[in-house]
Amino acid sequence: MVNELDSKCRLDKWLWAARFFKTRSLATAAIETGKVHVDAERVKPAKEVKIEQVIHIRNRDFEIEVSVQALSNIRKGAPEAALLFTETPASIAKRENSKATGEGEHALRDRGVGRPTKRQMRDIKKFTGGSFG
Repeated sequence: MVNELDSKCRLDKWLWAARFFKTRSLATAAIETGKVHVDAERVKPAKEVKIEQVIHIRNRDFEIEVSVQALSNIRKGAPEAALLFTETPASIAKRENSKATGEGEHALRDRGVGRPTKRQMRDIKKFTGGSFG
């Protein structure tokens, strides 16, 4: 159950408690680098979170916009963390659209794999119809 006694909550603690970031220091770093906006404004990690505020979180893996439903300074299990927020309809539509179009996945290669082999280059040329130097 979400702690109803939490009347004040820092943004970095809330992001950590809602399980958007694995550690508070990662949440703080994301806020300081401008990847987290509250009500379309850039904020500091100590910003007090209030219920019904809209928080936009942009990460390497995801981009999401949520509305704060409850406050918590304590990190609990995922089912309890899911009660702290609801995703906005616009964010859901954007995520579904990017999933359907495959946006961002057109040129993915596993990190550290290196350059394509000759065989892979032939396959790439055959598929794209292009010529590479």
